[in-house]
Amino acid sequence: MVSLGMTLQEFIQSLDYDTMPESLTVPLQALWWDAKGDWARAHALINDLEDSVSAHVHAYLHRKEGDLWNARYWYSRAQQPEFKGPLQEEWRYLLELYLR
Repeated sequence: MVSLGMTLQEFIQSLDYDTMPESLTVPLQALWWDAKGDWARAHALINDLEDSVSAHVHAYLHRKEGDLWNARYWYSRAQQPEFKGPLQEEWRYLLELYLR
């Protein structure tokens, strides 16, 4: 993943605004919209993407939705273990992982 020049703290601070930072990759855009309370928009962004990063975020979104069967499918597609901690921890973990 290419460095975006944005820290986790800067990403979190961007949530105070109505406009998403332009430099975000699609999976990070999905996490941004999810944090803004728009799960449907977040899901729509990555629903048709096939790369492993998008699949990882897709898994998180389905876990948040409560659809664990679908989440497990996407964790498998992403070749990532199923996250067992709280959703907020997973959201932060994904940001730390993919903001690099």
